[in-house]
Amino acid sequence: MTQSFEQIEDQLLAVYATFHSNNGGRLNTEADHIYRTGFQRDRDRILHSKAFRRLGYKTQVFVNSEGDNYRTRLTHSLEVSQIARSVAATLRLNRDLAETLALGHDLGHTPFGHAGQDMLHVLMKDHDGFEHNKQSLRIVSVLEERYPYWEGLNLTRSTLKGMMKHGQVYDCDIHLMPLCEERQNGFPALESILVDQCDRIAYVHHDLEDGLDSGYLHLDQLNRLEPWREAKERCSKKYGIVFDEARIPLRNRIMIRSMLDECISDLIETSIEKLQTLNLQSYDEVLNLKKEQNPIRNSAKMAKQIQDVYQFLHRNLYRHPDVVKMSRRGERIIEILFSEYVKRPEMMPWHVQRRIDKDGLYRVVSDYVAGMTDRFAAKQSSYFVHY
Repeated sequence: MTQSFEQIEDQLLAVYATFHSNNGGRLNTEADHIYRTGFQRDRDRILHSKAFRRLGYKTQVFVNSEGDNYRTRLTHSLEVSQIARSVAATLRLNRDLAETLALGHDLGHTPFGHAGQDMLHVLMKDHDGFEHNKQSLRIVSVLEERYPYWEGLNLTRSTLKGMMKHGQVYDCDIHLMPLCEERQNGFPALESILVDQCDRIAYVHHDLEDGLDSGYLHLDQLNRLEPWREAKERCSKKYGIVFDEARIPLRNRIMIRSMLDECISDLIETSIEKLQTLNLQSYDEVLNLKKEQNPIRNSAKMAKQIQDVYQFLHRNLYRHPDVVKMSRRGERIIEILFSEYVKRPEMMPWHVQRRIDKDGLYRVVSDYVAGMTDRFAAKQSSYFVHY
């Protein structure tokens, strides 16, 4: 039944998409599911994982305790998956694979956002470093414990390769090296490229909304930004007096939605144009593309607008004194936890300690700290600074 179901699904895909029947199988052989495709099972395994649930308490920009309405790594992942699935359907790419990659793309993030990742990388610089994409792969292939016969979630090879943003893994994850070589020797699946594009589009616009809601960003700053002014003009023309007289928070959301829609529409239109120009006849032709031939992209004009908004956020939100203070607090918590657990690894749970002989003390401590939520990390660090 699964085979025939996958064949029906594959009929909806373009020749350059990743077919369900071409998922590469799994590192550990499993029987097919009776009514789900391989990629649908991958998606569901990520959704049901502990690592995915913990994203709800990990910082996107604002620490979870700062407010109930700000985005977290979990809500961001859901938003990216929604955009990626919609665009994939329009481009006739594999929606299930795109959704799976989007849901899993931030699994490896530390508590306290990029500040936590950067600090953990510094602490691990002599021990193969830390990088959240590599950590995501480690989570799904090693650290998640849900099955009695193997480590990790046993995802399909195509999903694992799609998660290899830079075609790299940690030295201790030697079982993934053959997939790394495949990934490095060919162009990524278009679904993987799409998720990268949707990730950037999502976080730029949603961080803008959260920044406005927090009061850290102000309209007098935004009115100097060309994409913002253009969105205001579009919305005023479209909605008329209803928009002009709306409350400012509502107007802001309407304008950000307009900016987001413009970016997504541009991504679709530009990608269709590039795909038609390339005239790809098979998935194998995708693997032979050069980097500069990437067909899944925004136009040059829109890419500049996205970059302009990102630079605006970097100057005015990510470097806002209060955000920097929150980030520094997160860095210090990570630093304290890492130092204490390296000195006294017996303080970590038994099931974590058991990995030390196989993966090494520093990698295991890194795994444990990286997997924490903001509030759990803060609570654990309090034991070491308040005695």
